[in-house]
Amino acid sequence: MNATLHHLPILVLEPHNRCNCRCVMCDIWKVTEAREISVAELERHLADIERLGVEWLVFTGGEPLMHSDLFRLAALVRTRGIRTTILTTGLLLERYAARIVETINDVIVSLDGPRGIHDEIRRVPNAFDRLAEGVRAIHRLSPDYPVSARCTVQARNAAHLAGTVAAARDLKLRSISFLAADLGSTAFNRPVPWPASRQSEVAPELAVVEREIERLIAQYPTDGFILETPTKLRRIVSHFRAHHGFEPHTAPRCNAPWVSAVIEANGDVRPCFFHPPVGNLAGATLAEVVNGPQAVAFREGLDVASHPTCRQCVCSLYKETNGWK
Repeated sequence: MNATLHHLPILVLEPHNRCNCRCVMCDIWKVTEAREISVAELERHLADIERLGVEWLVFTGGEPLMHSDLFRLAALVRTRGIRTTILTTGLLLERYAARIVETINDVIVSLDGPRGIHDEIRRVPNAFDRLAEGVRAIHRLSPDYPVSARCTVQARNAAHLAGTVAAARDLKLRSISFLAADLGSTAFNRPVPWPASRQSEVAPELAVVEREIERLIAQYPTDGFILETPTKLRRIVSHFRAHHGFEPHTAPRCNAPWVSAVIEANGDVRPCFFHPPVGNLAGATLAEVVNGPQAVAFREGLDVASHPTCRQCVCSLYKETNGWK
């Protein structure tokens, strides 16, 4: 693959670095100093965004809806024909439902289980009900507006994956996807990887997660409601088996560093969530960073199959020439 990027189809933007949940599998909520990307800062990079052919901008977090002017950010790119998506806890959906329908193409909510399990993991009172009210508010304004769910599989919800699918259907969501909890990286505001004691708190029992994944597969819907194939669902089990030393870690098929970039609220640019920054936008343009010496050298030297970070990765992005996989 060419180490110089001429086309950057997907751009992940962290507009705000804080979060309004206290999830057990994430440390972003520990951030105390708020930072966010200003409208003026995004405007400075619009020419590069257009030249690099960005097709899809994903607002991630932290919680994007905590940004002071998120919808102006979204309007800047959506008026240029770029798809916009928000990854959100769902706690602020009801408040901003009208603006979301007007400015954002689709929403992906974090759904960690049925009501009680979701609230236990989020550690926010009535988190499930607030998410549900937000989804209903959006659908009152636009019945067909696409709201999907993403569930992070870990110890506290591993026995409730089928129940999570049922909850997503009850909420009238478009689909649900699953990924394993990240246990060993420095992503999600971890200055250093978690110690073994913390990893063991989040890692599910193998028998439990295997049983529930096989239950999902046995009941696998024909309508595409679960986005992962049975093979990809079983990769979740393999990830945790490898964590416990029962099989080697195997990297997923992924070309994220060649088709995407992640911009954090402090201006750091990463090739994906899990690899270190390859530069910062302070005093530089987006094109200068993603095609700077550090970024090019990283891509030239990266072998996904053998790199330890890639081998332990819990998610993947692969772009075929004719679409996303």
